[in-house]
Amino acid sequence: MPIGYLFTTLLVAWGTFFAVAARRPRRSRPSSLSFWFGFLLNELPFLAFFWLLASTVIAFGQGDLNTRIGRVGLGIALITTVGLLVIVLRSLRTRPAVEVAMADGLGIRPQIRLPWTRIVLFPFPLRPRTVERIADLAYGDLGRPNLLDVYRRRDRPTGCPTLIHFHGGAFRGGRKSREARPLLYRLARRGWVCVSANYRLAGEGSYPDPLADARGVIAWVRRHADEYGVDPDAVFVAGSSAGGHQAAMCALTGEPVAAAISLYGYYGTVGGGDPSTSPHAYVKADAPPFFVAHGDRDTVVVVDDARRFVADLRGVSTRPVVYAELPGAHHTFDVFHSIRLESVIAGIEAFAAAIRNYY
Repeated sequence: MPIGYLFTTLLVAWGTFFAVAARRPRRSRPSSLSFWFGFLLNELPFLAFFWLLASTVIAFGQGDLNTRIGRVGLGIALITTVGLLVIVLRSLRTRPAVEVAMADGLGIRPQIRLPWTRIVLFPFPLRPRTVERIADLAYGDLGRPNLLDVYRRRDRPTGCPTLIHFHGGAFRGGRKSREARPLLYRLARRGWVCVSANYRLAGEGSYPDPLADARGVIAWVRRHADEYGVDPDAVFVAGSSAGGHQAAMCALTGEPVAAAISLYGYYGTVGGGDPSTSPHAYVKADAPPFFVAHGDRDTVVVVDDARRFVADLRGVSTRPVVYAELPGAHHTFDVFHSIRLESVIAGIEAFAAAIRNYY
């Protein structure tokens, strides 16, 4: 029926509108309508186009395009396709942005190659057969908030660099198996040990309990280094959104880590606004190297906040600070194998290799 076709095109058009023309808040906040309606289409434009194309072909075959409602749906589909093209063109600017950021921050310019078949046809994260997940290991005594997952290659290499990732969720929600799985799978497949951890959220504790948990994860990794093949001198901390705050705080408040990686991170205060709960309070000359990636159209944590943090860090740190500002990126760009995330992952790999070789 034409109504079904019209509904399909309107649904895709709705998400595309918020992906292309999302309203950016004046200050960072836990969530927004633009985020919820736009972030999926902003990372999955090819699947959205295939859905529109299939719906249009079906509507044509059923004769629905000969009706007034069908023609309206077709018009919406054509306009939406233009919007999806805009999303793709913006995403394609990520690769040069990451390459320039690496050149500015580290003096190297990696040549990034993208897995186009995966990006276009199957962008969903799927754990490689060569990687095993050891789930729900306890690093503390508090139950679910103190569980972590370990990802490693099945042949169990030793002396591996390690990435510890903390999820986002505004310190209110989230879980260890949500964000950054494409990054974890890629690194694990290439011989890293990757750890993704829960931590206490609102209702389970108050700040600095989440930071204490993050430090507990790092301590657990070092205690079990021999068991899981970890090189204790090559531990990287990473996080998404609130997890970026966790990674930055760990790196800046005395935890001996090789480097910190923050994806669309939050750098403000937590809880009652105490300045001591913000990473800004701890920037220092001997801070470890940082890799920061943030979208210039982030609808949750405004890009100005990331710029200020990077400027503060660069103002005092003697170590490299790589800042990749991603054209067209919203919040939560690390869930799928998108053009954007694959470019960022390649940059992270090059960053980590440089840090291990020279610092």
